[in-house]
Amino acid sequence: MTGSPRARSFDRAAGRYAANRPSYPPALLDAVEELAGRPLSGALVADVGAGTGIATALLHDRGARVVAVEPGDGMAAELRRNLPDVALVRGDGDRLPLASGAFDFVTYAQAWHWTDPRRSVPEALRVLRPGGAFALWRNDPDISVPWIAAEQTRLRGFFAALSHPRAGRLPDGPGFTELRVPWSRRVPVEVHLANIGTQSAFLVSGEERSRAFLAAEREHLARQFPDGMVDEHYVVALVLAIR
Repeated sequence: MTGSPRARSFDRAAGRYAANRPSYPPALLDAVEELAGRPLSGALVADVGAGTGIATALLHDRGARVVAVEPGDGMAAELRRNLPDVALVRGDGDRLPLASGAFDFVTYAQAWHWTDPRRSVPEALRVLRPGGAFALWRNDPDISVPWIAAEQTRLRGFFAALSHPRAGRLPDGPGFTELRVPWSRRVPVEVHLANIGTQSAFLVSGEERSRAFLAAEREHLARQFPDGMVDEHYVVALVLAIR
């Protein structure tokens, strides 16, 4: 969402991102509707930091009228290919190119940590109509699963030199409702590794270092999943506030 090299690194991996990143479970959007007190169908939604449109597609399929907001050239081009009928505007969460008081929902899926909350919170509230909902969510690996906890420990070691200055904390405090939604998917080992490889730390670390880590991780996974299929477990962290 910012102009930093890490934020814009996704542009050159947009196709891999769209093909391998996990989506979100139907129960997540059920929770968004319940907490917001209204259906997504027919609602005007600004999906900010839309990327390749993973969450945008789910919102659109629910019947929402979605405006996708995305700053990156490569990500926006992928979104246009995948969702040609969805409105797309170029911009970021710190400076939303949207009319004030116009939207029923403002959503962020896996994108909030790229914003400056001092700017992005007022911007989200500005474009929401009174009674509109500000919803943010992200997929967190479920570290209650032992093999995932071990993999996350190895990843933290890889990320140590590139820790993000805003490590992804979602807003909290008065007015915000928090909910966690567990889910899982079963994917080939190569999809799991490709998903890891689309994280920004890998995209800016250099090909040799990233390749070495992923090769070692493939060996760990071969022992854990000899049939070549990985059972990924996630917990979606959701926070929502009503304007």
